[in-house]
Amino acid sequence: MQGMFRANGGCGYVKKPDFLLHDGPNMDVFYPHAQLHVREILKVKVFMGEGWDLDFRRTHFDLYSPPDFFVKLAIAGVPADKAKRKTKVIEDDWLPEWNEEREFPLTVPELAVLRIEALEYDTSGQNDFGGQTSLPISELRTGIRAVPLHNRRGDKYKSVRLLMQFEFA
Repeated sequence: MQGMFRANGGCGYVKKPDFLLHDGPNMDVFYPHAQLHVREILKVKVFMGEGWDLDFRRTHFDLYSPPDFFVKLAIAGVPADKAKRKTKVIEDDWLPEWNEEREFPLTVPELAVLRIEALEYDTSGQNDFGGQTSLPISELRTGIRAVPLHNRRGDKYKSVRLLMQFEFA
């Protein structure tokens, strides 16, 4: 819910898209499970991350070595748009560089939200949390952005950011 309500300046009110408010030309209503065509493709490139060494203790993630970060990207929306992707793990680096691009085909971008989560890889299978954010697709603009990450409660970290590029095709 945090991601959807970041739209409209975070004022708490987000107007529903017109196709949800009005009937279609044949008095049909929007059905999210219908077979829909892809309207646009969101390309997300994750360049690098920074700031963990400033917001966390040196031993927060690993006791004896620098952390092994990776990023999980997920689309929440209508069933046809739901997708998950992740980057490779960058080992032993407080300033990881991924330079990886992922594509997400979107059928209803007005209802889609991009969830970004940074994790520290742990061989035990219980990855450590490094930050998250959720962005409404309708609010994304083409270009390179420094995306601030938040803790589990939604409070913004002071320094943790991901350098990312967003592009629509």
